Amino acid sequence: IDNAIHYNSPEGQIRITAQLHGQTLVLSVADTGVGIPSGEAPRIFERFYRVDKARARDSGGTGLGLSIVKHAIESQGGTITVTSTVGSGSTFTIRLPA
Repeated sequence: IDNAIHYNSPEGQIRITAQLHGQTLVLSVADTGVGIPSGEAPRIFERFYRVDKARARDSGGTGLGLSIVKHAIESQGGTITVTSTVGSGSTFTIRLPA
């Protein structure tokens, strides 16, 4: 949610949904922000990886947030995925056993 806020446009929107599909809880966070280039998307869950290399640590994160989130979700038997279009936004989907 923090990334959705941080990388969204000033007039952008964030949509958070939670649904139960059988025995799976599906959470999604969608924003209308800058998006993630397709070549970068597979790497965003790596420790210390940041899409925008120009951002200094004092103006951005350490590149640990999504890595920690992925580890926490996987430790509970879940998954996290992202779909994104540059200029249109991103959707992060978390699936957890209910």
